[in-house]
Amino acid sequence: MGEKRTDLLRGTLDLLVLKALSPEPLHGVGISRRITQITKGAFQVSFGSLFPSLHRMEEKGWVEAEWRASENNRRAKYYRLTSAGRAQLKAEEQQWNRMVKIMAAAVEST
Repeated sequence: MGEKRTDLLRGTLDLLVLKALSPEPLHGVGISRRITQITKGAFQVSFGSLFPSLHRMEEKGWVEAEWRASENNRRAKYYRLTSAGRAQLKAEEQQWNRMVKIMAAAVEST
């Protein structure tokens, strides 16, 4: 049998990115690594999905970005949550938890 693959559900990328940024500012590669870490390897976000999402979040005011040196002394764009981003993370977590309860009830129904 082939490798198991878990696809991101529509709308979950924002939640994962916001969650990944909640402890500290990170650059794109760091965000991608953190998502892989917090999902225990179930999700690996491509840069082709990550960066458009980050730009959209920046436009919405959920994240702010600044250029600075990375851990290997290369110039990288670091993203951090704004207060609006923290509020959005809380809203997304609540919405996700509601959806999980609804789906669990649906799956367990006869």
